[in-house]
Amino acid sequence: MTTTTGQSAAPSGSRLRPGDLAGLASVGLRTRKLRAALSALGIAIGVAAIVAVLGLARSSQAGLLAEISQLGTNLLTVTNGQSLTGGPAELPLAAPGMIGQLPGVTAVQYTGAVASASAYRSPYIPSVNTNALTVAASSLGLPAVAGTSVAEGSYLNTATATEPVAVLGAAAAQRLGVDRVWPGMRIWAGGMWFYVAGILNPAVLAPQIDSSVLIGVPAARHYLGFDGHPSDIYVRTRNTPAAVNTVDGVLGAQADPEDPSQASVSQPSSALTAQADAAGAFGALFLGLGAIVLLVAAVGVANIMVISVLERRQEIGLRRALGATRGQIRIQFLSEAIMLALAGGAVGVILGALSTAVYAHIKGWAIVIPPEAWAGGLAVALLIGALAGLLPAIRAARLSPTQALWTL
Repeated sequence: MTTTTGQSAAPSGSRLRPGDLAGLASVGLRTRKLRAALSALGIAIGVAAIVAVLGLARSSQAGLLAEISQLGTNLLTVTNGQSLTGGPAELPLAAPGMIGQLPGVTAVQYTGAVASASAYRSPYIPSVNTNALTVAASSLGLPAVAGTSVAEGSYLNTATATEPVAVLGAAAAQRLGVDRVWPGMRIWAGGMWFYVAGILNPAVLAPQIDSSVLIGVPAARHYLGFDGHPSDIYVRTRNTPAAVNTVDGVLGAQADPEDPSQASVSQPSSALTAQADAAGAFGALFLGLGAIVLLVAAVGVANIMVISVLERRQEIGLRRALGATRGQIRIQFLSEAIMLALAGGAVGVILGALSTAVYAHIKGWAIVIPPEAWAGGLAVALLIGALAGLLPAIRAARLSPTQALWTL
């Protein structure tokens, strides 16, 4: 059999398999461990900051929403607004009873501010040091309706509500220096001694209770001249959106039929949900700082790759002389930059996830690390490696064998 002779085709360069490419890319990093580690550290810090900020924001949001769900979204509050003269308006004495007659309302409790009284640890404390504490008359079923409970001692009952006995909100107890209740314990309120019966847990849905010293309505009338007008009314409805919306629409008019505008109606769970949704806005600053760190890290990666090209000109020239193509040289150095950035990104994701888990565990939140946090961190690291290594890789590929070997 005869063969046709002609111009022979130029041999094509062998292709680099992924395993060979990974080995080549890791050689430059393994021989310059300290430099590579410092460059990867910058990427790790930036990615960790991004993952931690997103994870903590989502964990905080999940924890707050879970707490709101546990306490119930069916609490409505009515507070006295402002009168035409700018002073506090007065809700009618019969407002709690009238609200309790509304269809869908299951429980009503209230407090009334005793404006003339202040609370202190002892009568020797200057009157200007009020510590933002308020004295309020309280109905007997307040904790359950307001979404709190007794942490120490007991709450007011039909007997103690008529005597000089007080219950401290969580913040009020802290500001008065009280952490437990013992027999005979007293505080100075309204110019007389009141025995402390209990301390409440924090009221998430009714934070105004936390800074209050609560006494019974009969005792407030007898000892402190309380006029009986409620200032905060807490209303529980059936736990359905329809019932809540229905009561919400008529609550102001029911509380003060003569002037509904003086009754401010709110749903605490809605405000807290909005607060949870807005919590991520505070993380924008830290995300910006993380982005700046990543930008600096990208410059560091580009710098180390440029230096690597200059230091390894002999290696480039030798590989070109042995048949390596420009594309293989280019992909080798680009792979080194990407591998370096991905290593830093992986470490950053781990550090950010651990930071989120530890802090969320301390706070008692659910540990939530959104996929966009770790996936975004790795994607950003990959992009940084590709962009930072592109120019040095192109520069290395442009070196001819004679130029590269000139320094041998």
